[in-house]
Amino acid sequence: MTEQTTALAADARAELAAIAPERACDRLAELSALFHGAGSLHLRGRGTVALHLDLASSAVARRAFALLRTLGLDSEIRTYKRRAFDRATRFQLHLAGDDATLATLVEAGVLDRLHRPLPRPPRRVAARACCRGAYLRGAYLAGGSLSTRAPHLELRTSSGEGARFLQEVSAGIGLKLAVAERAGYALAYTKSWDGIEGLLGAAGATDAVLALEERAVVAAARAQANRLANADHANLVRTSRAAQEQLEAARALRADGSLERLDDRLREAAELRLRHPSLSLSELAARAEPPATKAGMHRRMRRVVQLARA
Repeated sequence: MTEQTTALAADARAELAAIAPERACDRLAELSALFHGAGSLHLRGRGTVALHLDLASSAVARRAFALLRTLGLDSEIRTYKRRAFDRATRFQLHLAGDDATLATLVEAGVLDRLHRPLPRPPRRVAARACCRGAYLRGAYLAGGSLSTRAPHLELRTSSGEGARFLQEVSAGIGLKLAVAERAGYALAYTKSWDGIEGLLGAAGATDAVLALEERAVVAAARAQANRLANADHANLVRTSRAAQEQLEAARALRADGSLERLDDRLREAAELRLRHPSLSLSELAARAEPPATKAGMHRRMRRVVQLARA
């Protein structure tokens, strides 16, 4: 992943982490997505449970901590080093499984009424347009990744049902996500610029969307400039090769004495090419007496080449 791609993905995550939803339904939807994407439930003795949120950045951890506090839930932030080659720091929020916490997670569609993890939340969690945006925001904060080298945005979940719920939520705002299941997790993803911009926009990352649009404009301008430069180069190559062919034909006609026997216009064209090997046809035409058109000079040169080959 390029440095630019990494920065853009981090900027999008930081922008989304700075959003504090005002509506209670949006807070529950965001919490639901966070747990379905990055949460786990741990059984303890005597029927008690503990819950964890495992997050990739300090900004997301602070956002989740503030969200839980707004909902009246206490949590503790801890860090650890991932057992991967990069040894990245991860952030965990630990929640005790008290009655208030469990009741909130049931309301958010994380647990059922028997306090068992749900593979996907009920539809009511993302029934409103604002809730759908909040759910997508929480999903990106929990397990989202973005690549712009080859457009790709994915949202990881703990189950295929959770990924299909993300697919349904996105369809509700006119976006198409594909679903794939891997060993140990599932994901909903899009590989189109429109899909990426639409999802980030719905989640609230307007600055990231503007950055993507600006990047697309710059890339299109660069591609157009490259096409024009390539076209100009190809034209120069063709012109140079044609001029060289004309020069060799004129030299051949002069060497065998045929040049003097040509009619005046053809002899003038050949002599102009001998005197000015690198000029374009337009420039040679302007030097003719009287001045000729580019098309006229092209016809004369073509005839000179034909006579040299005969």
